[in-house]
Amino acid sequence: MKSTTINHNDLYRFPWTLADNAISWLEPTSECNLHCDGCYRENRKGAHKSFAEVKTDLDVFQSQRKSDCISIAGGDPLLYPDIVELVAEIKRRGWKPILNTNGRALTEALLKDLKRAGLFGFTFHVDSGQGRPGKWHGKNELELNELRLHYARMVAEVGGIACSFNATIYQKNLEYVPGMIKWAQQHIDIVQTMVFICFRHIVPDMPYKWLAGDKEIQRSDVLYHSDRNRIITIGSRELMAKVREEVDPDFMPSAYLNGTHDPAAMKWLMTQRIGNRNRIHGYTGPKFAELAMSLYHLKTGRYLSYVAPDASRHGRRAMLLFSLLDPHTRKALGKWIGSALRNPARLFERSYLQTIMFIQPVDVMSNGDQSMCDGCPDITVHDGKLVWSCRMEEIMEFGTFLRSIPIAGPDQALRASEGPAVPD
Repeated sequence: MKSTTINHNDLYRFPWTLADNAISWLEPTSECNLHCDGCYRENRKGAHKSFAEVKTDLDVFQSQRKSDCISIAGGDPLLYPDIVELVAEIKRRGWKPILNTNGRALTEALLKDLKRAGLFGFTFHVDSGQGRPGKWHGKNELELNELRLHYARMVAEVGGIACSFNATIYQKNLEYVPGMIKWAQQHIDIVQTMVFICFRHIVPDMPYKWLAGDKEIQRSDVLYHSDRNRIITIGSRELMAKVREEVDPDFMPSAYLNGTHDPAAMKWLMTQRIGNRNRIHGYTGPKFAELAMSLYHLKTGRYLSYVAPDASRHGRRAMLLFSLLDPHTRKALGKWIGSALRNPARLFERSYLQTIMFIQPVDVMSNGDQSMCDGCPDITVHDGKLVWSCRMEEIMEFGTFLRSIPIAGPDQALRASEGPAVPD
């Protein structure tokens, strides 16, 4: 079997920085119509920013951070009263508006209004930890593929809008990741991206004390804590190994984002595959990612984020254009040619590009350092300053980001990327 080890030095490191990044993260509301397990934002009913406040946040991004797209999140942004106007404002300022939503409030009429306003894409958060009511209650990830397909078809029927899905991965749904990736191939024509986000929480047996400045904070006072021990050690490498074992031993990542305190961490690990519903021809390599990112930056002055559905349909063209410089794309092209020689009818099959992303949030190191995403794409605005969106509740509640200090010394402390499995 193909080795499941991944050396970060063999991949393209995304060139994202605080000032020049593919994505920025906007939160116009803290209200949500679901209560997802592991959510890092407190659900505050009616907690909408005024449109003037949101435009001020956009001003901060415009003055301090060069980005290709604005990911509109929350809360659930579809509950924001001025969401259509906000999408139009983001489009007017030259960004790609992307909506990060659970989809519950999406209607056909609203979808059409959002398209007219200039919406570039959706990222639908669908997973079994959301406690969805009705027919979806208690469904596992494979059963929820029916709901994912509903949203994907809804978007495809309107046309011209990118469609992505993300899911939080816990120990309890880790087994379903291969099945979700297989499902994505079956709908590669209407699903451009799948994102898997590893679960992180503060759990009882983490041997640290938590400080806001010099004041100790009780673990139970932090929003993202669990009252029982849970596995918080799943990472990008583990997800990659599982996919190679159960989906395709050749499953090949091309690009990554490291950690602030661990250069070998794969905080964002991207794989791009080329193929169709019937077969995957292969995977793009680091040179493909580097060329795509660099050429886009040369053309626009920004790093590439989401790709339009029309562009994702040109997998065959991508193989032809990039095969000279990227060995992995060349291998995919050779596999496609071989397949077409065996059955010439395959020459008329369209090939698509599809992105699979694994995200590994904060890891607490043995000495208490917190390894964040180095060049985080999900930076947001709080009180006119750029901050990590996934930890903004710490600033809102305690006025600062929390520090973690080992209780019994670094040799006995848990390192989140290597720690022992804890019953979920």
